[in-house]
Amino acid sequence: MTRASRWHRPLRALLAMAFLCAGAAPAIAADEAVPKAACPSTPAIPDLSPAALERAMRQAVDRGLLWRIDKDGRSSWLYGTMHLGKAEWVVPGPRVMRALQQSDTLALELDLLDPATLAVFSAPADPAASARVLTPERQRRLDRQTAVACLPAGALARLQPILQVTTLSMLAARAEGLYGDYGSEAFLSGLARARGKSIVALETAADQLKVLRGDSEAEEAEQVDQALDELESGQTSVLAGELARAWARNDWPRLDSYAQWCDCLRTPADRRALERLLDDRNPGLADGIARLHAQGQRVFGAVGALHMVGPQGLPALLAARGFRVTAVVPGASGAGP
Repeated sequence: MTRASRWHRPLRALLAMAFLCAGAAPAIAADEAVPKAACPSTPAIPDLSPAALERAMRQAVDRGLLWRIDKDGRSSWLYGTMHLGKAEWVVPGPRVMRALQQSDTLALELDLLDPATLAVFSAPADPAASARVLTPERQRRLDRQTAVACLPAGALARLQPILQVTTLSMLAARAEGLYGDYGSEAFLSGLARARGKSIVALETAADQLKVLRGDSEAEEAEQVDQALDELESGQTSVLAGELARAWARNDWPRLDSYAQWCDCLRTPADRRALERLLDDRNPGLADGIARLHAQGQRVFGAVGALHMVGPQGLPALLAARGFRVTAVVPGASGAGP
């Protein structure tokens, strides 16, 4: 039996699910100020036949960052993922696929296919709290970006303000050909489920939401303003594209120097926000992976690529916890703490 034939059935199911979800998303302009020609097209459904998938798996290349982490005579894996992607990136390359096959447990920041996770992020916002955060001027700017995203007016209104701008930021990446449907985590989660592997979330949806929102309504408002500034300037899609391209070509130096070129650390508030999103969470993520490994599991830890960089990145933190960390993709000379 070929490598592709062992996997093509779960792959077909996953790809079909991804495109059904994508097709259900709104794709019409909200007002006449946004011409239809400006709206990103819905990705075409790819050929899901066994022959096409077998061909895709033969041609798949390793993307992202992969380390083997060894301790107590057992190997686990650490994979730097991308939350947005392109259709041609969906099928993992041979070294990433082999690592997943050799693992017992897939550990993710969150399990995006868990209904409980989706329930937290889709829960209706408190109208009074939203009204306090979304001043008339912020609401006007938010409405304009909703129209630019080709969503109907009010399509995101039920969500908490920070989730509204986070959703718009993800949609803005379509200008670079990037879609959440093709992000690493949901696909890996479905693939692991199809192979009967355990799925473990290293964080809770409530904790991630608190990180995004900040410690107060004032912090949430500040984050909303920053996201709107970046959407209006076009920086959101440009930065997403640069990050995704670095990930796709396994460019560890470019990713590791993110803070030097992202133009996203201009103020103390910017720096604190990035610390909250990355450095403050990394010890908990590292502890979760180390704990699963100590329980005798061979873990495939799949976490956003920016959690890997710098002295507080996961490779460095796991090395400090006694693991031998070996770069696999792009290779020992090209990636590492």
